[in-house]
Amino acid sequence: MRHHENLKLVMKPSLILASSSPRRSELLRTLGVSFTVDPAHINEDQLPGEPALAYVLRLAEEKARAVAVRHPQSYVLGADTTVVVDGEILAKPLDAADAMRMLSLLSGRGHEVITAVSLISPGVTSSAPHAQADTRSCTTHVYFRKIQEEEIQSYVAGGEPMDKAGAYAIQGGAAAWAERMEGEYSNVVGLPLPLIAEMLKAQGLI
Repeated sequence: MRHHENLKLVMKPSLILASSSPRRSELLRTLGVSFTVDPAHINEDQLPGEPALAYVLRLAEEKARAVAVRHPQSYVLGADTTVVVDGEILAKPLDAADAMRMLSLLSGRGHEVITAVSLISPGVTSSAPHAQADTRSCTTHVYFRKIQEEEIQSYVAGGEPMDKAGAYAIQGGAAAWAERMEGEYSNVVGLPLPLIAEMLKAQGLI
């Protein structure tokens, strides 16, 4: 008898990333995990009086659940990132003027970057939408030097801030402004890799 006939192929469950962000896809690939992308499209408005941490935790899980209904046999990873200064949430800017306002607020001071991630286990359906979710967060403190007005204008004119929380990309042009950072760098880019790795390992995905 050939021994390989008795061997069973062990397949890892599939993983879906509920985000169209190329930055998140790039970060997730560094963990060596196989995944596909299916973006979530949900209302991302902040609820009245909702604190920043509660806001990102809620959105990360809502994004994951919205996509999980379409992929009941897969794990789904949702994420949401926001920037907080003086208790104000700086999400994606509405337009160039809003981006300039945000960057002026961040100039010469510190702020928090909070990313929440939510991993939904297989089993979500429209009739059973409450499958297990592992939802966590990571916070990084970032300190910017004083940014000159002409620097802000040039950066906004280049278009990079327009789809970024807080109107900047730490891995892009804003890298020159960061004087120091306390916490995980990948969290500021959009996915806290050490936290993600811990969550995926717990489910046998890596």
